[in-house]
Amino acid sequence: MAFTVVRFNLVEPDATPVSLSARYRAALEMAAYADEHGVDTVQTEEHHGVANSWLPSPFTFAGAVFGATRRIAVTVSAIIGPLHDPLRLAEDIAVLDLLSAGRLVTVAGIGYRPEEYERAGVEWGRRGRLQDELLETLLAAWTGEPFPYRGRTVRVTPRPYTRPHPMLLVGGSSRAAARRAARLGLPLFPSAHLPELEAYYREQCAEHGTEGFCMMPAERTPLLHVSEDPERTWALYGEHLLHEARTYASWQSKDIRSAVRSAATTVAELREEGVYRIVTPDELAGLEAESLVLHPLCGGMPVKKERGSGDEPVSSGTGGRVSPSPPASCPWSPSRT
Repeated sequence: MAFTVVRFNLVEPDATPVSLSARYRAALEMAAYADEHGVDTVQTEEHHGVANSWLPSPFTFAGAVFGATRRIAVTVSAIIGPLHDPLRLAEDIAVLDLLSAGRLVTVAGIGYRPEEYERAGVEWGRRGRLQDELLETLLAAWTGEPFPYRGRTVRVTPRPYTRPHPMLLVGGSSRAAARRAARLGLPLFPSAHLPELEAYYREQCAEHGTEGFCMMPAERTPLLHVSEDPERTWALYGEHLLHEARTYASWQSKDIRSAVRSAATTVAELREEGVYRIVTPDELAGLEAESLVLHPLCGGMPVKKERGSGDEPVSSGTGGRVSPSPPASCPWSPSRT
């Protein structure tokens, strides 16, 4: 059975406080629905100062998801490590780990947008050293014991629920990220399908005498939206998918490697490219993939749509109606994925 993910970045161009509040609440309802129907993890992420309201506070959102669910994990993929205060981050993750009884997964990367560093007053050229300090501090802090930190002795409480520490992966596509993960005995989370990076990581683990694993995306990892009528959904909402694809592509230089990078400039090109796909429930059930990434609110896709004389809510990625008792054929049920 494929590993199933539902992704939320809460993007909404031209959002108002009212519309964005409705989007956040809809995402929580979808997360609860996913929790009840066997989806493995909610994935969220971190970006700052983006005009389309891209989510800047993934741990706050994760806490809300944990409050609305009982089983599903939340994967924060990824935080921009050097922008965080290490001690405060250790506390926040520990509290979320306790609250969720170990359901939080954190991927720590260094980011790729200099403007986010400038906004935070963090020197771009120090990002590698700051990432090292962050990861080392988190691991020391979660022991619950006093440890040296910036010339003084500190202690972080409470201790997390998970032993020896909450799930923490090092994200990135560089050899520096692989060396960092291997040196600290942490798993590696490549940002794209990079077998050569995994091989280098394993070499470095052997050199440092550490053990770890690599959680690498498949060679093709499309972002999926599920609809009973893909043609109509492309016509109605293709521009929303294109908005996200173009925004994300505009941040990436030629040196950045990403599993979901798109070069499309039109909806037609996006559809042909296959990075974003709209499929029927039956097509979803027939996909042969190691993971399925559902993206129901992509690019500001409306929480409500016009039908008849009034607005009716769209379902969590299906293009149909939300009902109090979802049908057994819902594409998020374990039998469909």
